[in-house]
Amino acid sequence: MNVAVLGAGAVGTSVVELAGEYGHDVVAVADSSSAAVDDDGLDAAAILEAKRSGGAVGDAAPEAAFDAAYDVLVEATPTTLGDAEPGFSHVRRALEADRHVVLANKGPVAERYEDVRALEADSAGTVLFEAAVGGAIPVLSTIADLNGQVTAARGVLNGTANFVLSRMAAEGLGYEHVLAEAKDLGVAEADPSFDVEGTDAALKCVILANVLYQETYTLEDAEVEGIADLPGSALELAAEDGRTIRLVGEVSDGRVRVGPRLVPENGTLAVSGTLNIVQLETTHAGRLNISGRGAGGPETASAVLADIGRLPPAGRN
Repeated sequence: MNVAVLGAGAVGTSVVELAGEYGHDVVAVADSSSAAVDDDGLDAAAILEAKRSGGAVGDAAPEAAFDAAYDVLVEATPTTLGDAEPGFSHVRRALEADRHVVLANKGPVAERYEDVRALEADSAGTVLFEAAVGGAIPVLSTIADLNGQVTAARGVLNGTANFVLSRMAAEGLGYEHVLAEAKDLGVAEADPSFDVEGTDAALKCVILANVLYQETYTLEDAEVEGIADLPGSALELAAEDGRTIRLVGEVSDGRVRVGPRLVPENGTLAVSGTLNIVQLETTHAGRLNISGRGAGGPETASAVLADIGRLPPAGRN
C-alpha cells in the first residue's frame, strides 16, 4: 500500500519509521506546517531527521499530502472534541476520493461516528481504527472476529491514570507527588487533564459503544469521573480489604461509564504501571481478557500498520 501520514508526533513518525517493515511505501507525510511528498516513496530516515532537526517534515504545504498517489490515509493528528476537526475533514476528503482511512485519532469515531460511517458507505474506501482503542491491544479486531458475540466491555484504558494509581497504592505516595513523577518520566503530559479527568478513557469507551451497539454515542453520553480528587486514604482503606482502585471504563447495557472502581488487589483489572487491559463479555466464549501497552509511538503504530494490512486493494479517483 502507498501510505500518506497526517501528523508527525510519536505515532505518525513511528508509522513512517516502521511502514517499510510491513511492506508499505510512505508517499506523503504532513505536520501542521509542512509536508513531504514523493509518489515513488519517501526516505523515512531523512524525514525523521528533518523533523528532529528543524521541526518540519518537508518544504511543501500540508495540503500537498492529499495530492499524493496514496491508497490509505493515516490520520494521526491530535484528538479534538466536539466537531473533531481537523481530523474529520481529513477523513472526509480521503473517503470522497475513494481512499482508505486508518485512524489513530479518536475524535472522528468518538464524536462523529455516524458521519464517518455515512461517508464510508458512499465511498470505495474503508475506515479502520484499531489504534484509537487501547494502542497495541487488538480490541476492535477481536470484537470483529467474534462476529456479534461481544455483549459488554470494561477495562483499564489509560496508562497515565493507571501509573498514578498503582504508584500511589504501592508506595503510599500522594497524588500530586506521583503526578509530578509521571511528568518527569514522560508518562504524563505537561497538561495531564485529558488523562486524569477520565476523558481519554471515556473516548475509548464511546468508540467501543459505537462499535458494539452500532448506534451513535459521543463523549456527552458518557458518565465520567476522574482520579484527581481521589485521596490516598481511599487506596489505604481498599488495601486493608485486599482491594485496590483503578480507573475503569465500562460499556454495558447501553451505558458508558468511567470512574475509579474498587477491584481485587490481585485481580485481572489490577494491572500496574502503564499497562492497559480490556475484558470482553461474550455470548459463547465467556470473558476474554486482552492486556498490553495501551500507548506509545511504536506500539500504537503497530496497530495502525495491522489495520493497513487488513484493507482491501484501494480504488483511487
